[in-house]
Amino acid sequence: MKKLLSLVPRIRRAKPTRPAPGSAPGTLQGSPDFPPPVAHRYHYVKEHFESAEVDLAGLEEALTPVPGGVVWVDFQGLGDVEALRRVGEILGLHPLSLEDIVHTHQRAKVEEFDDYLFVILRAVYLMHDRSINNEQISFVLKNGLLVTFQERLGDGFDPVRRRLQDRQGFARRGGADYLAYALIDTIIDNYFPVFEAYGDTMDQLEDTVRNNPTPDISSTIHQMRRELRQFRRAVFPLRDATNLLARSENELLGESTRPAFRDCYDHVVQVADFVEGSRERASDLADLYLVMVGERTNQVMKVLTIIATIFIPLTFLCGLYGMNFDTGVSPYNMPELKWRYGYPAFWGVMIVVAALMVLFFRRKGWIGGGDPVARKGDSR
Repeated sequence: MKKLLSLVPRIRRAKPTRPAPGSAPGTLQGSPDFPPPVAHRYHYVKEHFESAEVDLAGLEEALTPVPGGVVWVDFQGLGDVEALRRVGEILGLHPLSLEDIVHTHQRAKVEEFDDYLFVILRAVYLMHDRSINNEQISFVLKNGLLVTFQERLGDGFDPVRRRLQDRQGFARRGGADYLAYALIDTIIDNYFPVFEAYGDTMDQLEDTVRNNPTPDISSTIHQMRRELRQFRRAVFPLRDATNLLARSENELLGESTRPAFRDCYDHVVQVADFVEGSRERASDLADLYLVMVGERTNQVMKVLTIIATIFIPLTFLCGLYGMNFDTGVSPYNMPELKWRYGYPAFWGVMIVVAALMVLFFRRKGWIGGGDPVARKGDSR
């Protein structure tokens, strides 16, 4: 069973933290599962790119936009609530926005404020051990400034960083809104290896169900359905959020990036379609498992029934001749008991009866291939 369950990609997620019931709105409750934040600052213009780690003591300077350029500050780790509170004060974030950043149980969403655009997405990454890292990533987009908040160290944004550093494509020529699109597009692209892993696993499960429907496979299918439910909870709000970005008329999103966000929306719809199809396929696998187990049970019962049916007349004959008869009292009391060939004749009768029954079952098609013509005639 462990081998079968290891096939299913497992979604890992840090335990969410919530303030105590009745707490004031904007109350921040840190989680011991998150490391202290590590900040990196990236500043670039068309002809120049620089990156550096930010000392948390110099946050105000790091979070200041540079005229004519784009500044991206990436926070990895949410373990220091006071440092994040200071970031919120510098950026002028609404207390509820900061609360959503710290409490990482949010659905994907987009919120517009007077001077910034706030976006929360769920990112999934397929790890080397086939587990799935599921975390919340928050975006704060201002004019010329993009700030991202991640739950833990490490992410899937290295391709974007390389494009910025190597000046590939449109990366350096776009503004902060285009950078936000590039990061969001990377998050969405990381969903595709995940659902390919689920697809491969379901192919293996289907082969196993058809060839060897053991009781362990039922637990594996149940585990797959549970993981797909969690995957669905990450994907469907993401579809709504990207749709809002594609249709938004916020001035922080330029005209050139709106078609790009529509492309993101199309990709999310593909992932959502896969999730729905996979959930239906998992339900079909559960039904197929029950059908295959029922078919195997029917085959076993058929064999046992045929064996029992063959032995019914044989048991009758053995019981009949096993009775105590006295041929000295009457010549009708089993005269075969005095016959020299009575014993082999009795065996011959039983063999003939068993052979005739087996032949009858075969012609009916209940065992072996049977006679198709006979079966057709019997059906009429």
